[in-house]
Amino acid sequence: MYKKIDKNDIDFLIKVCGKEEVIVGEDISEDFSHDELGGVEKYPEVLVYANSTEQVSEIMKYSYEKNIPVTPRGQGTGLVGAAVAINGGIMLNLSKMNKILELDEENLTLTVEPGVLLMTIGQYVQEKDLFYPPDPGEKSATIAGNINTNAGGMRAVKYGVTRDYVRGLEVVLPTGEIINVGGKVVKNSSGYSIKDLIVGSEGTLGIVTKAILKLLPLPKKDISLLVPFPDLTQAIETVPKIIKSKSIPTAIEFMERDVILASEEFLGKKFPDNTSDAYLLLKFDGNSKEEIEKEYENVAHLCLDNGAYDVFISDTQERNESIWSARGAFLEAIKASTTEIDECDVVVPRDKVAEFIRYTHDLQKELNVRIKSFGHAGDGNLHVYTLRDEMDAETWELKLKQSFDCMYKKSRELRGQVSGEHGIGYAKKEYLHESQNEPYMNLIKNIKVAFDPKNILNPGKIY
Repeated sequence: MYKKIDKNDIDFLIKVCGKEEVIVGEDISEDFSHDELGGVEKYPEVLVYANSTEQVSEIMKYSYEKNIPVTPRGQGTGLVGAAVAINGGIMLNLSKMNKILELDEENLTLTVEPGVLLMTIGQYVQEKDLFYPPDPGEKSATIAGNINTNAGGMRAVKYGVTRDYVRGLEVVLPTGEIINVGGKVVKNSSGYSIKDLIVGSEGTLGIVTKAILKLLPLPKKDISLLVPFPDLTQAIETVPKIIKSKSIPTAIEFMERDVILASEEFLGKKFPDNTSDAYLLLKFDGNSKEEIEKEYENVAHLCLDNGAYDVFISDTQERNESIWSARGAFLEAIKASTTEIDECDVVVPRDKVAEFIRYTHDLQKELNVRIKSFGHAGDGNLHVYTLRDEMDAETWELKLKQSFDCMYKKSRELRGQVSGEHGIGYAKKEYLHESQNEPYMNLIKNIKVAFDPKNILNPGKIY
């Protein structure tokens, strides 16, 4: 049993962090009882803002000794309840640790605190003609949140995911001890890669208090193609052919007309084209117009040969921003069109994307529930949303469970995985267990025990 927070605990936290950084009980804002989707709700007993690694270490040492559960938290933009304090205890908010500590242009690294926002990193390095490629849709997320979910985003086709850009981490363990893993080195074969275990661990193994990120030179040009197709199957079936053509776009997104219309309404802006049922949105980047033209002309012809109605070339910053801001608003637009949503964040082999999306269309009719989707066609990561609309609570719970059970079962049949980039957290544990065998789950459990024998750090998540 975990210890309940009492006056002595509050006094200790105030001594470490200061009175203004400790918020107790009913004074805690409702925002901290849930994450972005809001399906999992529970208040912490106390909310604490940490301002340094030393403070995080002291709080963890104390909590470990007293057996108090601790939930690390950034901006709360997650979608699976990973940053919800389901066992009460302390919520440790790291969003005020938001300094950029060092730009090392010789080693092409950026060292940051955990609360720095993704958009801040992007803007900061771009001004120096550098580039941090991971590009999840939620730019107001903290970098530690991205690291903890191994966030992917739209540029993963060409550039990979967050794990590929984390060179080193400073981590506070559940015991309060501080370790440094990785560093500025490019290669490292020195024992187990603890760094890569921490990336994607959803705050269950340690608390990231510093990160060394790998940067690239900033590509000088980028061009987007918006490609309308008669239907989604034709659009998505073109993607493996694009990949096979060796002209690798930076991003390959798929979208359907009704999501575009929802986005137009939400933003109050027109999309460049909304007349077709399905679209691919592609981006190419490089150092010269000629280099990019060679790539995109090849892909444009390939799309037309595979049934595309047209290829709209977007080669000005204004046009690019209008298209990609609409794409970035898809989740918010879907949320605004209904009363509540939940997300199935599956990833399937690229050649199975069309089959999975066709299945969701059939499932809508079978279950009499609205299901909307968009996602990263280039890496098989789909964002599929079940919408509540006017259902009462009991019907919603039933329809949501039925739709998720069916979609995760289909994902397993297609040799996919439960989560492409948003993690398992609290909400998707059951589906991870169904998708993996006992030896695999035992390994996960034993890794957790090795880091956190008392199970006080973000307990009840993943396993």
